[in-house]
Amino acid sequence: MDIREENTDSKLIAHIEGEIDLEKTDDLREKISVIIDNHKSIELNLTKVTYIDSSGVAVLIESNQKAQELDKELTLNLSEAVLSVLKMAKLESFFKMA
Repeated sequence: MDIREENTDSKLIAHIEGEIDLEKTDDLREKISVIIDNHKSIELNLTKVTYIDSSGVAVLIESNQKAQELDKELTLNLSEAVLSVLKMAKLESFFKMA
């Protein structure tokens, strides 16, 4: 998994690539938390994520909840792999999509 940050005029885009599984979720959780703390508008670009497990989905849910609590805007831009998992869990309407 790789994360690259891109600042635009209106938001920070975190480009996340690779597989998100239990081994990588602690690092992902920490990095997204810092991004949410430091930016008002955030997009998680997950279009190059090839695999996500339930621990990765939990990080997305926790990140979304944190953003809402801090009155931040968090949007997701999803790959088919991630969207498929969210649909199976009936969570796609829980997130704001880019």
